Amino acid sequence: MNSMYFTEEHQLFRKSLQDFLKKEVVPHIDAWEQTGVIDRFIWKKFGEMGFFGINYPEAYGGLNLDLFYTVILLEELQKINSGGFAAAIWAHVYLAMTHLNAEGSESIKQKYLTASITGDKIGCLCITEPFGGSDVAGMRTTAVKKGDHYIINGSKTFITNGVYSDYLLVAAKTAPELGNKGISILLVDRETPGISATKLDKLGWRASDTGEIAFDEVKIPLSNLLGEENKGFPYIMQHFASERLIMGINAHARAEYALEYALQYMSERKAFGKSINKFQALRHTISDLYTEMEICKEFNYSVAYRLNKGEYAVKHATMSKLKSTKMADEVIYQCLQFLGGYGYMEEYPMARLLRDSRLGPIGGGTSEILREILAKIIIDKKEYKPST
Repeated sequence: MNSMYFTEEHQLFRKSLQDFLKKEVVPHIDAWEQTGVIDRFIWKKFGEMGFFGINYPEAYGGLNLDLFYTVILLEELQKINSGGFAAAIWAHVYLAMTHLNAEGSESIKQKYLTASITGDKIGCLCITEPFGGSDVAGMRTTAVKKGDHYIINGSKTFITNGVYSDYLLVAAKTAPELGNKGISILLVDRETPGISATKLDKLGWRASDTGEIAFDEVKIPLSNLLGEENKGFPYIMQHFASERLIMGINAHARAEYALEYALQYMSERKAFGKSINKFQALRHTISDLYTEMEICKEFNYSVAYRLNKGEYAVKHATMSKLKSTKMADEVIYQCLQFLGGYGYMEEYPMARLLRDSRLGPIGGGTSEILREILAKIIIDKKEYKPST
């Protein structure tokens, strides 16, 4: 393991996390993949172990640890071969809870962030809309002030934890005439009247609940506003840097898992009188794939180092997601080929890995959008700065 970034304490944490996942999560993964429902007990167990509070303030029950503990959590979640379970966890911890911590009022943090850290409440972040996709600024959901409340109308789609979560952080236009300068982030409790959610049937990430959500005259107090009114767009943009790095780390970790599994299989599978890891064509392909994976991993660690120091590394985080998710798809596609017919069987891990990996270049901003963002930075010399 790379000692440039990971200490002995990090390694001890990794081992305890591996043991926890093997004992408490792995035995249930196949059932959750089949039903699309993650049993509620596991959220509480994660909370009891402190895994939801790794990088959050001690004042709310967190551990306030450095970012490389988060890197370890993300990597190990990928290596139990359920992109859906991993997504449900990190969407709660690093999408919903990130906004709670950064923009939530003290009362919101006391009620929702604390309960999120203990695993008593599950959150989701609602940004993407049916007609918007990656076009965040084009959202149509509105939150209109009426007395001491906002009235929310609109819809969201592709929302991880969108069906079974306890609260929703909703991006809505509080001043539609201002375009992307009129977006706010609002906290909505699941029990609020007027919310309906439909579970979507996905190619991969089968264990997670991904929902399409409708808001019909949903009434919430003005105090449920996160941060300042009409500052939602810069808040979203600011946190995209960490989300892109998360998806980059996820990608290199699942690629590494696929390669490790393929190497084990190839050492045992025999053809023409020898194990298939002795055939030069396959050996050289492995060498190329492993090199690509290691390059992405080292780059992602360096971006995590920048973010851990407080840098706003939006360019490098964007590169991380763009390159790593493409690499993971290519690696896993080829690893499935190494297994031949067995790679196409559901009882082997590669079929699920291939389906789960394919979301990488789509979710959290498509690769096409990321290339344009990078073009603006590299060619047009555009500078992105944090909003807070």
